[in-house]
Amino acid sequence: MKAKLMKKGAGLEDSMSERCVFCDVNSMNGRILDESKNTITILSNPCLVKGHVLVMPKRHVEKLSEFNKEERVELIEQVTKIQEKLLEKFKGCDVRQNYRPFQKEDGLKIDHLHIHLQPRELFDELYEKCQVHEKKIFKKLNKEELDDLTKEVFQTNPMTDDSMKEIFEK
Repeated sequence: MKAKLMKKGAGLEDSMSERCVFCDVNSMNGRILDESKNTITILSNPCLVKGHVLVMPKRHVEKLSEFNKEERVELIEQVTKIQEKLLEKFKGCDVRQNYRPFQKEDGLKIDHLHIHLQPRELFDELYEKCQVHEKKIFKKLNKEELDDLTKEVFQTNPMTDDSMKEIFEK
């Protein structure tokens, strides 16, 4: 597969394309699994679990809100397609995206948006080492805590406020 990632002069700053490992198609040799107009899918290396896959936009963006509508739709379609493929071989699949601008890039943390698809099995190594502890961390919130948190984070009711629509109608 020939990936055509963002090129200089196409809206990407020269310094970004030179330092972003995901903008450098040569760094992905042998890892490309699938490609669409706006996305590329690769095997994650390093990987957290067997079959760990990354779906990312070809254009360098760091947050979901930086996508236009076409890119956003295509990314979700590609994630869905790859998840279904993984579910042919595995019993489950975690899908997640991390945005942590407070962390420096270090080989594990890359400032180019990417969606992780991690195949899962019951009581797999990831569960045994990490997720077994989630029950101790998750906290059930009462109605007052839910209301307070909603007001604190969204400063409104996100289910009825039209201001949230702006983000998704770009």
